[in-house]
Amino acid sequence: MPAPETPIVHLADPDSTADLRTFLARARSVHDGDVSLMMRGLAMAVYVPVIVPQEFGESTPTILGMRAFRLAQPAEGTAVFPLGALTDRLARMSPIETALQLPPAESQAAWAGILPPVSGWTEAGEYDAETLRAAAEAGTRAVVDALPENSGQPVLATVRSRIWSSPLGTGPAPELPTGAAFAAKTLGFVPGDGTVRVLSQGPWHRLSTPAGHVLVRQGARL
Repeated sequence: MPAPETPIVHLADPDSTADLRTFLARARSVHDGDVSLMMRGLAMAVYVPVIVPQEFGESTPTILGMRAFRLAQPAEGTAVFPLGALTDRLARMSPIETALQLPPAESQAAWAGILPPVSGWTEAGEYDAETLRAAAEAGTRAVVDALPENSGQPVLATVRSRIWSSPLGTGPAPELPTGAAFAAKTLGFVPGDGTVRVLSQGPWHRLSTPAGHVLVRQGARL
């Protein structure tokens, strides 16, 4: 699909702008990389990386967050931008503004070249919301406990890959990595109670809630 025809995206209302600002800020707190926008008519799907492999063939799963936003004016196209560039523009918008000026230059991200399909998903089970929340909190503590003092980025990446690639535990087949729970909690997708749907399509699996979606593609060893 071609790049957007216009450098401005018109969000549906100020609440949508505020929701996008919060979503991207949460994503940037765990992975300050890129963001992919997919616009089709009056809808815009926004994909952010939470956990992605650094090199081809790694065991680290690809775990993305996605939220859909309504637009006030139709738009068509896809584009990838630095996450910081987009959050900076949102930060400069007033509380009532809805016209988002896109950054002048696009970026490249390996994960954005293999986005999951839009349709064809089938039900695969469900997870209890509290199970996801507890797994995310336990995994976060495990990462902190496993890190030596003054550890550098390579060590951090290795530790995070090992812990977030581990199986989530009791739940539906196919088994999801613990990083899926971490992504759902970090991005604010886990409901206060109840269950979270799991859907599958080819190599991709999806945790879906009214607040958003976590998309998972298993790593090489899983």
